[in-house]
Amino acid sequence: MKLTPAQIEQTTQQIEAQLVPEESQLAPKLHKVFGDHTFFLDGDGLHIVHAIETSQVNAPEARVVKLASWTNPEHTALAPHEPEITETVVALDRAA
Repeated sequence: MKLTPAQIEQTTQQIEAQLVPEESQLAPKLHKVFGDHTFFLDGDGLHIVHAIETSQVNAPEARVVKLASWTNPEHTALAPHEPEITETVVALDRAA
């Protein structure tokens, strides 16, 4: 799921993660491996958000999905794995 700038702001306010900017050298590699998403890094690894169905029309939600884990304590190398759906849910403004 690609997020709008406002949705990125909303997401980073709700989870402790850093956006991987589109200008980053890492971004094209991530898109090639994982598809067209907005990517976030945190202490556990690489994440995306995936929209989930809710009854709230004006306040859609997205679940955080972990795609890769750090392989070293320095957080300089990631190992991709099967997507892990986390318990973390973020609220996104559809109009954003």
